[in-house]
Amino acid sequence: MPPPPSYSALAGGAVPGDPTATYSSIIGSRLRAMLPWSSSGDDPMAVILRAHRQIHPAADTVLLRRAYSMAEQMHRGQMRKSGEAFISHPLEVTEILADLGMDTTTLVAALLHDTVEDTDYTLGALERDFGAEVALLVDGVTKFDKMFYGADAEAETIRKMIVAAGRDVRVLVIKLADRLHNMRTIDARSVKSRVRIATATREVLIPLCERLGIQALKRELEDWVLRAVSPSGYAVVDEYVRQRVGWDGYLEKVISALSSDLKKFNLDATVSPRPRHLYSIWKDTVDGNYGEPHDLPRVVIVVDGPETDCYAALGAVHGKWRPVPGRFKDFIATPKNNNYRSLHTTVQGPDDQSLEVLIRTVEMHQSAEYGIVANFRYPSTAARFGPASKAEQLDWLRRLLDWEAAASDPAQFIASLRCDLAEDQILVLTAGGGRPVLLPSDATPVDLAYILGADVGNRCIGARVNGRLTAVSSPLADGDTVEIITRAGQRDEFDFDADAPARGPSPEWLDFVRTPHARLHISRWFEAHEAPAITVANKVRLGRLAIGLALRQQGRGLASDLPLVRLAPRLGFPDIETLLVAVADHARTADEVVAELIALVDQQPH
Repeated sequence: MPPPPSYSALAGGAVPGDPTATYSSIIGSRLRAMLPWSSSGDDPMAVILRAHRQIHPAADTVLLRRAYSMAEQMHRGQMRKSGEAFISHPLEVTEILADLGMDTTTLVAALLHDTVEDTDYTLGALERDFGAEVALLVDGVTKFDKMFYGADAEAETIRKMIVAAGRDVRVLVIKLADRLHNMRTIDARSVKSRVRIATATREVLIPLCERLGIQALKRELEDWVLRAVSPSGYAVVDEYVRQRVGWDGYLEKVISALSSDLKKFNLDATVSPRPRHLYSIWKDTVDGNYGEPHDLPRVVIVVDGPETDCYAALGAVHGKWRPVPGRFKDFIATPKNNNYRSLHTTVQGPDDQSLEVLIRTVEMHQSAEYGIVANFRYPSTAARFGPASKAEQLDWLRRLLDWEAAASDPAQFIASLRCDLAEDQILVLTAGGGRPVLLPSDATPVDLAYILGADVGNRCIGARVNGRLTAVSSPLADGDTVEIITRAGQRDEFDFDADAPARGPSPEWLDFVRTPHARLHISRWFEAHEAPAITVANKVRLGRLAIGLALRQQGRGLASDLPLVRLAPRLGFPDIETLLVAVADHARTADEVVAELIALVDQQPH
């Protein structure tokens, strides 16, 4: 079965307005894609250094070579399941990141990202040799040992990665590049392993990639997942694309006509084909209940000017060809949750053939391709992708971190993560101010209330949806206008006081809320207002919670009691329960126990 075709700038697709997308770089990148990593002669770092210097001319290449030397030395003699020398993997991951435009520190961490996990090289030695910043990135992508964390090791690894990404988002970017190369070489694994890895990629990593906005990675990841999970579906779509006739000539006609009309409107713009990737065609086919692959020709108009030129270009397109009703979306006025901005329309183009058209500015196009990576790829245009844009892009990550600490177990954390990253979302508007709020499908007025504020949620007693009174448990729909009705505080049923604390949420709300944000605040309210009896069982629970929180503050987690069982006698306690009660009674602090626990686990042989 052929590998996925590339629609990505990673394999030479130029991004309009990209100063690095020269003709020679495109040809060089395409040639590199056809060659194995070892084909660059005696210098396996040559390709990486050339790509990196093209975007970051002042890069510290000496540091990169030193990182490669250390990685090669530590991995020497190790082989991958594909039969290649292990060092080929960190090299390929680093090349992906270099093509994305990541900074030198990220590339150093990518070269060394498997050393702590798979060799005798310790995190302390890595920090000593390459600094705390590199050590943070490597530790963030280092998996928990299944020997100590059991079946929950993978979930705890994802939790750890999210926490590390809260300190430095480059952790997630390295992980995505690592998974992309693993997917490219997944044929070396058994069918069962392929499905397991591809399913985890689809459920967690691809949604994370989508939230970071890195379409250059997401498209290829999705195609590899389809190839692993549904080989027959992949083969059908791949054959459809290969056998499709007439599209090239049709798109040339469209591009010529649009380019001419845009010039008449005095718009400086380029028109290019924008083919869908295989997974996108497959998904639209399945969701649309088509019996065979279904796709429409598609082009993108990139205007070199302000965003108002996008609407002028839209007028030119709709003036030339009749728009299809219900097929226009304005993601400029209302960006997606990953800050994606563009105009989408479908028109009856030449020969009465439906045609999809995307319209965006150069900056929007670069951001659509690279997402948060644009902050690193375009250092000379920091105003476009500076702190404000970056903060907006990472708002969802801060929300993840907020409820991450409240997740009592790995399964709950992963379930909440999948919900928060759900692809199916709705956009509702608040009554009065008209503030747009993105929510997962089937979210309720209570979910919206807690997005607006914890106090709004706690005082919520009802809602008006599109002017009609609605139960707080009723699912909202895309486009609804919602007014949250709150109750003033009260001392008793006859004495109202706006400054008094609210009565609070109902326990039944936990049965229907969809957002982790709402679940977190509801749980916190009950924890604060329903003090448990002080029993030994409660002390054991409190001690366990204190240790879990202290572990997460260190970026670690605990999936089983085995390490604690081994630690208890070392600290002078007969069993784990006695140790947990001592923590609850403050006879031993949680931080002290965690320090001993980490030392014990890290000393164990892998």
